[in-house]
Amino acid sequence: MPSVASAKEGEGAARPHSRPSALVDTRVIWCGDNLDILKNLPGACVDLIYIDPPFNSNRNYEVFWGETKEKRSFEDRHESTQAYIEFMRPRCLELHRVLKPTGSFYYHCDWHASHYVKVMLDQIFGEGQFQNEIVWKRQSAHSDAKQGAKHLGRVHDTIFLYVGSEEYTFNHQYKQYDPEYVEKFYKHIEPETGRRYSLGDIGAPGGAAPSKGNPYYEFLGVKRYWRFSKEKMEELFKQGLIVQTKPGSVPRQKRYLDEGMGVPVGTVWDDIGPVQGIGSETLGYPTQKPLKLLDRIIQLSTNENDIVLDAFCGCGTALVAAENLKRQWIGIDVSPTACRVMAKRLRTVCKLREDEDLWRIGRGFVVRGLPMTVEMLHKLPPFEFENWAVIALGGIPNKTQVGDKGIDGRIYPVSSMPRQAGEAVGELSFMDDWYPVQVKQKEHVGRPDVDAFEAVMVREERKKGFIVAFGYTQDALTEIDAFFRHTHKAVIPLTVQEILDAQIAKKLA
Repeated sequence: MPSVASAKEGEGAARPHSRPSALVDTRVIWCGDNLDILKNLPGACVDLIYIDPPFNSNRNYEVFWGETKEKRSFEDRHESTQAYIEFMRPRCLELHRVLKPTGSFYYHCDWHASHYVKVMLDQIFGEGQFQNEIVWKRQSAHSDAKQGAKHLGRVHDTIFLYVGSEEYTFNHQYKQYDPEYVEKFYKHIEPETGRRYSLGDIGAPGGAAPSKGNPYYEFLGVKRYWRFSKEKMEELFKQGLIVQTKPGSVPRQKRYLDEGMGVPVGTVWDDIGPVQGIGSETLGYPTQKPLKLLDRIIQLSTNENDIVLDAFCGCGTALVAAENLKRQWIGIDVSPTACRVMAKRLRTVCKLREDEDLWRIGRGFVVRGLPMTVEMLHKLPPFEFENWAVIALGGIPNKTQVGDKGIDGRIYPVSSMPRQAGEAVGELSFMDDWYPVQVKQKEHVGRPDVDAFEAVMVREERKKGFIVAFGYTQDALTEIDAFFRHTHKAVIPLTVQEILDAQIAKKLA
């Protein structure tokens, strides 16, 4: 494993950054076992750690990647709570090591193992470093509480917050007032401006026997202890901020709704909904968290240019939030597909360039540790291999969940791409200018495979198509040549080695 320490961090694609650390590379996605990668990070180098590891759920997810819409089995990693804790403990020890004394650690989990996780984290971070148990109400109803179920609907996740020391960074966050609260407490409206306001008490705390030496004087005919000095009261009155509703009534202070900060965020987060299956944000990842959730966590516990680490990155929501909020970031995930998905998300959503040379001079980002040898690619599961091949060609993996009809992905020529920036990945089906891609995890693709793909090209009326494999038989290559001579449709055979050696530019043209 190459060292992850030392390097150049720096400015973003369109905005400057100062250098956050001389010890650790940032804006890097690491593909691999996070335990190995974390051991190469220096101590006390990260300001915020957020992890959302696989829950100990004893179930299989039927996953539909939004980028690929490919159905795959996402097996739970752990057969028991003990196995789950044994898996997480060494990783949490390393995460504790790399957290700065001013840093914060968020562990996102659900009911399956949350109580055991809390005990483990108390042992690692210390009970005194525990700050909050955050309850995120992820939905209002749940299918596991259908009629006949003998338990309540499980509608929330738990997020544990631990800190590195008493000097941890914390920025209070606020959410909007409830409409009913506004109607009840900000019921007054200024005719001149239309601004809502409430009338607040300006009497001294403690009433007739204030404890803080508040002044006693007469104001607008009312004698009492006041919160402000007489001079301050006169100034507020001249500004129209002191209101006496009728002669002899106690004056009150005008407080505008639009000047309020809102309701302080507490430990129950019921104002951030889940990622909707048909929303523009969804990628189809089974445990994808909403961007607003990560926005709140990052704003609570970091300042601009601080370093955010997500060691179980998934589809990269924490990285996108960190980039949008002008933080540095490091992402780790064991899945090559996940790493490519989050890389594409950073390119399309954040407009970052994935480029080694740009990254070295303080721009863009890089992905490290992806399978880079033929031997490693041979060992990938079929869905991982297909995704790797299609994305490596710059294509979009097939959206069909089952029955792909011989098409594993599509390549859209530059001329067919929409001019307007921000088009969602996977929403290009309205354009008819595309080339089919078929991926075969075979050592020698033969003529029958080629015949089947040629039938696809004829059916779809495509003038060019691509096959990716480790190698081809001579019969397959002869058939490809004959097919072009008879139909003027080109089947382009690409080998895995050619892709790894970046020798495919001319064939893709």
